[in-house]
Amino acid sequence: TPIGSARERFPIKFYLVAMLFIIFDIETVFLYPWAATYLSSGGMMLFNLVEMAIFVGILFVGYIFVWKRGAFEWE
Repeated sequence: TPIGSARERFPIKFYLVAMLFIIFDIETVFLYPWAATYLSSGGMMLFNLVEMAIFVGILFVGYIFVWKRGAFEWE
């Protein structure tokens, strides 16, 4: 015999953390093609390094913003 209801409610924070994981996971997928072509970029290595540093910096700022807004709190 079943115990309880089959329809449990999940908190909104669960979905928020799941969406944030998907967003940051998809953005980090862009690191793989860059890493694969970095050494073969020739004279553009410094430019590519600065470009990726800016990209990772933007990701880090987004992560800090979400963290300060309390998206990872489970209260």
